[in-house]
Amino acid sequence: MHKLLEFIRTIYVFLLFLIFEIVALNYYAHSSAYAQAKLLTRSNKVVGGVHGVLYEIRHYFSLRAENDELLARVAELENSLSQYASTAEVATESGSELEELSAEWAQYAYMTARVVSLSINKHNNFMVINRGMDDGVRNDMAVLSPRGAMVGYVVGCSNRYAVVLPMLNTSFRASGKLLRGSHFGSIVWDGYDAHKVRLTELSKYATPEKGDTIVSTGFSSYFPEGIVIGRVSESTMNEMQTAYDVDVELAVDFTALHRVILIDNRDQSEIESLIEQATGTYNK
Repeated sequence: MHKLLEFIRTIYVFLLFLIFEIVALNYYAHSSAYAQAKLLTRSNKVVGGVHGVLYEIRHYFSLRAENDELLARVAELENSLSQYASTAEVATESGSELEELSAEWAQYAYMTARVVSLSINKHNNFMVINRGMDDGVRNDMAVLSPRGAMVGYVVGCSNRYAVVLPMLNTSFRASGKLLRGSHFGSIVWDGYDAHKVRLTELSKYATPEKGDTIVSTGFSSYFPEGIVIGRVSESTMNEMQTAYDVDVELAVDFTALHRVILIDNRDQSEIESLIEQATGTYNK
């Protein structure tokens, strides 16, 4: 009690000022209709400002859920687009109506996932995502960024998680080509710059220029054709003067990657089975 009285004595001047201000404002508020309207307008502005701040705070903390919903919608639309493209092709060849063809004709299926862990400062980096065999994930599924840029492919699965071999791994291999032409080469990473890969063995007739877009060829069973890899930042002829070595600025920023899209090539098993049969027949 003594400490409380001491505290009040130290701030009694401020308390008296506050009391007088409240009394004065109360008197002013009841002095006329104009004063009441003036105070009501000011108070509404203050309350509105507070509500606005609280709304922005709630909106910020809801962004994660909104991003998940948008990414799921992207995957849904990609599924629809893949289904339409496949059914349109089949309908053209068979003369059937699109409505008569089912989703089983779609070559690619899409799903979303969240990045659980990712390293970028090693020569052999890996990524872990929160989808596994229980969600339909399997090895060799392509992995893209939310904007559809190449990220990597799945190399291992458990029931609830999967491991992705990203482009930032010296063991990563894919094929890429110039968007404005048919010349292609191999996509590799030298293990140093997390924002660049190299397109090697590009034909000397390709004439790559700075800013050219590099996309997937569709030759591998991982990635569909036309997946964006990045843009040409520099190109040099190799020592034999037979092909270009091209530095490619990646379209995906691995340092800010939190969500991904997985692509399942439903024809992959059939293609690999045919290749194995041909290999066994002609490599005897």
